Amino acid sequence: MAESAVKSDDNMMAALAYLLSFITGIIIYVMYKEKGSKFVLFHAVQAIIYGVAVFCLWIVLMFVGIVLAFIPVVGWLLGMLIWGVMLLAVLGSWVFLMYKAYSGVKFKLPVIGNMAEKYA
Repeated sequence: MAESAVKSDDNMMAALAYLLSFITGIIIYVMYKEKGSKFVLFHAVQAIIYGVAVFCLWIVLMFVGIVLAFIPVVGWLLGMLIWGVMLLAVLGSWVFLMYKAYSGVKFKLPVIGNMAEKYA
């Protein structure tokens, strides 16, 4: 019974690592660095890298949006389409990662997952 409670706490902390992306990822990483829970550390590091990657993508899309704004009508529509697709992709992957972590699954994102596994 006690092992189940510990496992459940680890799953909850792994899911919470994704809540505010790299902010909660850093907090949980620092908290669990001493405890040595590889599962929680992996998800915390993956949340940090995922958050930084999304932030960088956001900055790139800001510049793309500025360039597209100079194209009358079509540029604005294309910019809105790109932002909509990015928003849905980030929101969907965020919910998916939280669900997998809470379920106790060590789901690795294609490039980020290998980096997270190396640093966890």
